[in-house]
Amino acid sequence: MEIEENDREVAGRSLDSPVFSTAFRPEQGVLWGYIERDAPVCFTPELIQAMRARQMAFAEQVKREVAAGRDGCIRYQVLASRIPGVFSLGGDLLHFSKLIEARDREGLICYGIDCVDLVYWTSVGYNLPVTTIALVQGTAQGGGFEAALAAHVIVAERQCRFGFPEVMFNLFPGMGGAHYLCRRVTQRVAEQILSSGKMYSAEELHELGIVDILAEPGEGENAVRKYIKQHDRRIRGITAIRRVLRSVAPIERDALVRTVTDWADLALQLEPRDLKTIRRLQQAQQKLSVSAQP
Repeated sequence: MEIEENDREVAGRSLDSPVFSTAFRPEQGVLWGYIERDAPVCFTPELIQAMRARQMAFAEQVKREVAAGRDGCIRYQVLASRIPGVFSLGGDLLHFSKLIEARDREGLICYGIDCVDLVYWTSVGYNLPVTTIALVQGTAQGGGFEAALAAHVIVAERQCRFGFPEVMFNLFPGMGGAHYLCRRVTQRVAEQILSSGKMYSAEELHELGIVDILAEPGEGENAVRKYIKQHDRRIRGITAIRRVLRSVAPIERDALVRTVTDWADLALQLEPRDLKTIRRLQQAQQKLSVSAQP
């Protein structure tokens, strides 16, 4: 079920783009953000820029609402994708491989930090009374999996698959995957997921406690609305609990940036066979991107 066109929208709608758009449901205080059907299946610099612009506009509006004493007006942010069968396949492997071939360490770090910021502010709810929700209705791989993990709540339809392929080319997830996994599972389980290269079903991750809500195919949006309806009257208490838990085991942006530096340095040590694997995965990304077009 799509969001009605006549729903009021938050300020900054002009920042919406052909690859990322938003719609606001005032009766539930939720901003829906959609990676559009024509968007890349991975986080290209252009898609990251469009999403970050929208994030910053959203955060500024929530700050104004809080300052005006309307701190309950905007309470939720949902990230979803309209690309058939794909939430996000993660990093832009073509851009990534070009930076490696050019030995561009600074470029790798800048790209990694942009990715970190995309998910970090989601993970902390912009340090505002906002609950972030990832609605996964297709494959979430690499950075796409990380983007889902960063949300406070993960809703996934039963057909979805998740995984980290980075170990296949001797790298690790650079957007904070290890940090976000360890908020949900033990370090041992996190290491198994990060190092296996395996694709996991939504059911498997639900059993592990990584996926919060398992929905039937096509019922993801309804599951999000149901979650909001069930939890909204307790949202102030839930937000406070999250804030306390975050102080107990904080994920700091500086730590994520240091991880990006390690990631970039390791990327520059990749061998020809690793780059060959990246090119093969990039070709698979490209095929999926083409097949998703109308």
